[in-house]
This record gives sequence, C-alpha cells and structure tokens, in this order.
Amino acid sequence: MSVKNYAQASLDLHKKYKGKIATRLKMPVNTKDDLSTVYSPGVAAPCEAIRDNPEDVYKYTIKSNTVAVVTDGSAVLGIGNIGAAAAIPVMEGKAMLFKKFADVDAFPICLDTQNTDEIIRTVRLIAPVFGGINLEDISAPRCFEIEEALQDLGIPVFHDDQHGTAVVAMAALINATKVLKKDLNSAKIVINGAGAAGIAIAKLLSGYGIKRAKIKVRNIILCDRNGAIHKGRKDLNGFKKDALHYTNRQHHSGSLHEMLQDADIFIGVSQAGLLQASDIRSMAKDPIVLAMANPMPEIMPEEAYAGGAAIYGTGRSDLPNQVNNVLGFPGIFRGALDARATRISNEMKMAAAFAIAGLLKNPDRGNIIPSSLDKKVTKAVARAVYRQAMKEKKA
Repeated sequence: MSVKNYAQASLDLHKKYKGKIATRLKMPVNTKDDLSTVYSPGVAAPCEAIRDNPEDVYKYTIKSNTVAVVTDGSAVLGIGNIGAAAAIPVMEGKAMLFKKFADVDAFPICLDTQNTDEIIRTVRLIAPVFGGINLEDISAPRCFEIEEALQDLGIPVFHDDQHGTAVVAMAALINATKVLKKDLNSAKIVINGAGAAGIAIAKLLSGYGIKRAKIKVRNIILCDRNGAIHKGRKDLNGFKKDALHYTNRQHHSGSLHEMLQDADIFIGVSQAGLLQASDIRSMAKDPIVLAMANPMPEIMPEEAYAGGAAIYGTGRSDLPNQVNNVLGFPGIFRGALDARATRISNEMKMAAAFAIAGLLKNPDRGNIIPSSLDKKVTKAVARAVYRQAMKEKKA
C-alpha cells in the first residue's frame, strides 16, 4: 500500500533511526592480534607506505571508494536557504543513494558557512580522505565559483544540481525526440531558470566545449524571471553573460511566454505554476514539456496535455517520466572512481546521458526514461563514464 502522508512518515522514520546512515567495520576486531593489526603497532606500516608513495593512499585507505557530499544549506530542495544543520537529512539521503545504487561510501559534510572562499578552503583541507566531492544544494552563482575553483584537486568535483540534472534531462530529450521523430539538434528549446541547473542543461545540450559532440542544439533560449537572457540586458551576472556563448544566438528579447511561441521543447527548473495551457498551445506541434520545479512543477500534466503537449515529464516520483538525478550521479561517480579520474569532463556527462537513454529500447510517450529504481542504470552509466575517462587518460 502506498504511503500517502510522506511528510509524517519521514519524520517518524528519521526519529526512529536517528538519521539514515551509519559506519560499519569491514573486518572483525575480536582479539589482540586483530587490534594490533588494525591499530598500533601494525597500522604504522600502511602509514609509512603512503608517506613514501602518496598514491598508495588509494591502496590502503577508504579514499578510493569514498565521496564527500558537501553543502552549505543555501539552496536545499525546494525549501531554500535553511542552513547546514537543517540540510543534514537531505545529505544523508544522498549518501544512502550513493551506497544503494553504486556501492559508494558517502558522508554528509554540512558546512556552517556560506562564504565562498571558506567553502573552497574547507573542501581543499578535507580532500585527502575522499576520492570525490559531490557539491550539493549550494546556491548560484556561488556554486559555479566553488566548483570551478576546485577542479585542480586531483579528484572529481561535481555539482550534482548542475550536471546531474543536465545529464538526466538530456537523456529524457534523446528519447522524447526519438519517440516523436524530431531532430533534437534542430529543435527550439526554451529553458526557464538560469541558476545552476538551467545553465548546465543549456551548456550540455549545446555541446559547448565538447569535441565531436553527438548533440549540439543551436537554438536554445535561456530565461530568468526577467525574461530571455540576451546581450542587451544590463543586469546579467558573469555566468549568465557566459551563457550567451551557447544560447540565444538570434538575440531574442521578451518574456518567457513570448519565447515559447513555436518552441519545440520547454524545460522548467524554476518555480511552480508559471505556465498555462495557452502557453503550451503557442508552442510548435507536439511539444515536449519537462516541468521540473519541485515539489510543484511549472505546469501540471492535465493542463499541459490540455494545451497539446505530446510528452510531459517532471521531477516528481508520483508522475510518469520522472527526470531524477539518481539516474545519473551514482553511476557517474562509480565510473569516475573506478577510472581514478581527476575530474568529470563534459564528454563523460554526455556519455552518461546516452547510456541512460539507451536502456529503453522502445521508449514511448509515457516512458521516455528508465525508472529511478532500475538497477541496470547505474551499471550502464558507470561503464560509459569509465570508458570515456580511460579514453581521455590515453589521449
């Protein structure tokens, strides 16, 4: 039977278990010999080995399979800036998903600061323990600055709200356009929400910075609350200005509603209730609508279909075609960790998107993306990312 009051059920569960994750021992410690081997005096040997050869840290410690889930609590789910302590349940949940789907050990690191430089410095200081850093629920534009500044750590640093969302949205569109026999590269795409997710989706779909990209959409218009982002606007931050390298090449200006006219695809990563059936009606024939604002989408399915939507998806698990990051990040990190990648490239993200899409051999309008509970997804994504990472190592 389905649980209907998820809020109360979640409160009860968290109270019962005092959180959702715990550490475990990988071997027994029952005898003096055990104790002398795992701790003093035996433990000096792996310490000295790592001192003499720093790469041995991957051989003798948890580093090779451990990810830090780092947040400052500034942009948590659809709740907003709730701070470090209140963000812990979400980061625990993320750690659970890492373990459940990819057997990656992850731990929540909730920082009691929202100062960009302090976050960057803190991540640098804790990095020796971890094989990867998953940045989570950090508000834009700081999330871009933090991720960019940490790319020299020598381990993958990946902001899932950006790239995980972009990978899974791309996978959904690969199959949606296949079902409708549309060419994704020639589609007009309007993205509403120019924060972390919106900018990352636009960049990945455009193929910006990717050699021989399989997908290279030329007509993408990115909108924020003031309408289309175009070169004539004086209120753009540096990251929105950079987006003009791969969006709105025709320099359109106007509101979201105006931009939607004759659009093939709408992607929403913004806020609830922005669109009506009339907006969908103004789009091209058989439009695709991915309304991914959580917990309430930009338009509900009934209204989207009333406006003529051919395919509709959201970020919600209780509706068809859920565009869920869990389809991406566990496998992306699994593949990157296994390949000992130093960063997660755009090519690796695109490989992950095609791996997700390819698992559905016969997609249809109500089924354009695999279930978030499909165990085959993580394995397929991990393989694709691993192969791409190894190819880049050899290049």
